[in-house]
Amino acid sequence: MSVIVAGAVHVAAEDRDRFIEENRTVVEAGRRHPGCRDLSLSPDPVDPGRVNLFEHWESQAALDAFRAVAPRPSVSVGIVGDQVLKHEVARTGPPFG
Repeated sequence: MSVIVAGAVHVAAEDRDRFIEENRTVVEAGRRHPGCRDLSLSPDPVDPGRVNLFEHWESQAALDAFRAVAPRPSVSVGIVGDQVLKHEVARTGPPFG
């Protein structure tokens, strides 16, 4: 069963780009980690204080293994809120069929 972690993190609008850049090493390490299908942080095109988060892992074990060794960002940006959830995916298929 694959795992998706997705949602939004909210920071002050003036800090959004710095937050994404300060987490770049986490994204790079995650993408290299065994079992990572995708990992991304991206600026929201509508809300200037929102950062969209998406992680796709082959399994909970792969996610747990990464979390145990993941680099810690040098985040000096305060998070003012988040709406991030973990989804356990039992089946996948084409989006329009």
